[in-house]
Amino acid sequence: MEIRALKGTKDIFGEEMRKWLDMEETIRNLCNDFGFSQIRTPIFEFTNLFQRGVGETTDIVQKEMYSFVDKGDNAITLKPESTAPVVRSYLEHNMGADVQPIKLYYMSPTFRYERPQAGRQRQFHQFGVEMFGTDSPTADAEIISIGYELLRRIGLNKVELHINSLGDTECRKKYNETLKAFLESKKDGLCPLCNERREKNPLRVLDCKNEACQEMFKDAPTVLDTLGDECKAHFEKVQELLTAMEIPFVVDPKIVRGLDYYTKTVFEFVSNEIGAQGTVCGGGRYNRLVEEIGGKPTPAVGFGAGMERLILAKEAENGNTLPPATRDLFLGYRGEGATVWAYKLVNELRKEGVSAESDHLQRSVKAQMKYANKIGAKYSAIIGESELENKVINLKNMQTGEEKEVAFDELVTVMKQELNK
Repeated sequence: MEIRALKGTKDIFGEEMRKWLDMEETIRNLCNDFGFSQIRTPIFEFTNLFQRGVGETTDIVQKEMYSFVDKGDNAITLKPESTAPVVRSYLEHNMGADVQPIKLYYMSPTFRYERPQAGRQRQFHQFGVEMFGTDSPTADAEIISIGYELLRRIGLNKVELHINSLGDTECRKKYNETLKAFLESKKDGLCPLCNERREKNPLRVLDCKNEACQEMFKDAPTVLDTLGDECKAHFEKVQELLTAMEIPFVVDPKIVRGLDYYTKTVFEFVSNEIGAQGTVCGGGRYNRLVEEIGGKPTPAVGFGAGMERLILAKEAENGNTLPPATRDLFLGYRGEGATVWAYKLVNELRKEGVSAESDHLQRSVKAQMKYANKIGAKYSAIIGESELENKVINLKNMQTGEEKEVAFDELVTVMKQELNK
């Protein structure tokens, strides 16, 4: 039997790994600029965390979770999203007693058993931000601005921001009644899943992937029609702030998101460059989630973005923008006596932050120089008999072809000078 990676999983290495590291560095710098600190939660949690937090009627809980019983008879789930685990951590460590708001971000592997597609595997990776402790529309606008600034920094210009408001509990109650009546009139044409959900959680029906159902929903009532004064004012202030921040947006009443915990503002950044499943970033406010997981009422807002989709969308729009991989110096050698000196000098260079490399395959000098070109060495040198005798090498600039004599004991200093030019 051939042993290979499971369907919906993949190895990340080589040039692709460089793209991931570049994206991760951009995200860390971005979150530092916005004052968000990193959090890492476990890969698995108790299953009831997601049942309570994400929602019993969501696709994630009903169809997609990787759940099992461990040796201690605990119901365990590999995390299908990271907001509920972050909320659990917020409560467990009493972060509510710290200076508010609490601003956290994560980059985490995530697991959902669904059909693999472009930019989405069964093990995928999410970047997300969460802000706890404020119901101010300024927090909503700041969270959206982080997503907008990330897309700007990675060069995504063909992405559109869609925003909506789902209102509070009272707004949702009124809307659910209106929506139930509408769905009742369409029940004969709805798919079995929609008919199952329309009584339990009618808002989830609008998130159905069935094209025939979506066609019927075109004239469905919108939640914006049932917003109370406070929720309407909150949504208007978010729009005013986004306009002031010069962040373009479209009000889209069909944005409902796929999780039950959202209230008030919801949003998605949508790309037309990566196919039908084009949402690269989405989130919103979830003022009830902390309470549903066992804490006291705490307002919160955040978003999640698929790392795979960010990288895919970036490359679709801009191509591969990473500069070629390089080394500062390749130091080759000829003969056994030169081997020790080559690795002695390479080690000294590395201790001083110079990326240096030598030969491990006992290649000819010609083959070593070909290797130096392949790895993108900026400088090269070969230690042979005369170099050993005089303790001097010819340091070659691989771009200009210029050479200079450098004493062994001055190589570190000269390399650092050359690299700082």
